[in-house]
Amino acid sequence: MTHYPISGSTYDGAGVSIAAGEAAVDLMKPHTERATRPEVIGGIGGFASLFRLPVGKYQQPVLASASDGVGTKPAIAQALDKHDTIGIDLVAMVVDDLVPCGAEPLFVQDYIACGKVHPEKIATLVAGIAEGCVRAGCALVGGETAEHPGLMDPDDYDLAATAVGVVEYDDVLGPHRVREGDVVIGLKSSGLHANGFSMVRHVLLDIGRLPLEGHVEEFGRTLGEELLEPCRIYALDCLALQRETDVHAFAHITGGGLAGNLARVIPHGLTAHLDRRAWTPLPVFGYIAARGRVERAEMDKTFNMGIGMVAVVSADDADRALAVLTARHIPSVTLGTIEKPGAADGAVDAPRVVLTGEHPKF
Repeated sequence: MTHYPISGSTYDGAGVSIAAGEAAVDLMKPHTERATRPEVIGGIGGFASLFRLPVGKYQQPVLASASDGVGTKPAIAQALDKHDTIGIDLVAMVVDDLVPCGAEPLFVQDYIACGKVHPEKIATLVAGIAEGCVRAGCALVGGETAEHPGLMDPDDYDLAATAVGVVEYDDVLGPHRVREGDVVIGLKSSGLHANGFSMVRHVLLDIGRLPLEGHVEEFGRTLGEELLEPCRIYALDCLALQRETDVHAFAHITGGGLAGNLARVIPHGLTAHLDRRAWTPLPVFGYIAARGRVERAEMDKTFNMGIGMVAVVSADDADRALAVLTARHIPSVTLGTIEKPGAADGAVDAPRVVLTGEHPKF
């Protein structure tokens, strides 16, 4: 015979509060309402989100999608109890993964998992996501907040998102467009962005025991402020570059570094020759390298090293591309050119990307 407890178990008693979730939704509504587009149908509350494809704008529309998270960067936000910018990072990670194929971001859906729903904290996270969508020119059409008691500590959370975009079939960018003689332009990053934070935490916090609230002269602000600097979102700037110049490919520089990500858009038989002397990495990269005695090769494959996006453009349009980016207040530099592999690159299986020279002051 089964014996049930005299007072019935509840979802609240198990650690999940429906009321807190509903309160969080109410608090986030003003933020989601500012991150919209005319194509959005309805609002928060449905089981699915509805979005009209722009009628007449595309002859053969191709949908592009990308999903990602923000790695272990939330650990810094949680340690500082500062949650207003991590959502910008989340949007950057997904919308700027649409850019390499030339897609315009249309909308984002987020997923927040937490140990306990604190409505104000969730609303702050969503406010950051909404701000990221505004910067990317896309809509925040919905998402999910999941409470996971017993699996996560009450103050812990993790973020993920999916972005969907659209591009005309004949305008899809990629390695099939890259040609010998093309120029490689680097769009500078705002800092670490959202990659390499496991190493950052290991080097600076676990080994270095550095306080996040401590002022760092090289940064002109606290260590925590530097580490939480949000990602620069390039989507609208890259779309402008496509409209005004002959762009052949983009590469979003995330985990794997400059060489690893740029190689994904360089076709077999060509090599991107880049010169490190073209730019100086931000102080945070040298700070990590010095504190952790991290070798250059390890830094190069872990971090963006100051270049967050790369554009491969026709040589005839290189100066114009730099001018467009300058007008849009995106600092950029010429990194190198696309060439046929030479004897120094090796005749067989030549690398897609070759980096030479040394960074100034690094």
